[in-house]
Amino acid sequence: MSDMSTIDAATRRLQLALDALEVAVERRREVEHDEEQLATQLYALGSDRSRLASELDSVTARARRLEATNQDVARRLDAAMATIRSVLNGHDG
Repeated sequence: MSDMSTIDAATRRLQLALDALEVAVERRREVEHDEEQLATQLYALGSDRSRLASELDSVTARARRLEATNQDVARRLDAAMATIRSVLNGHDG
């Protein structure tokens, strides 16, 4: 092989290696971009989860207060109905 053909072959191998390196670098950039997007989505999901957990706690507390109020109202209605029955039975007798 002559010196020119050796240089040409080396140049072709170098160009192929550079092309392969360029493709690898581009793939790595894409992977890093995808990782950044996933990290952003994960952060958003974590924030949503925290917000939803807080809202759930608030709604649960409100439901408990409403249940307690409902029970109190039911007791008062029972007492009022008992008083009304007592008054009506007292006037019948």
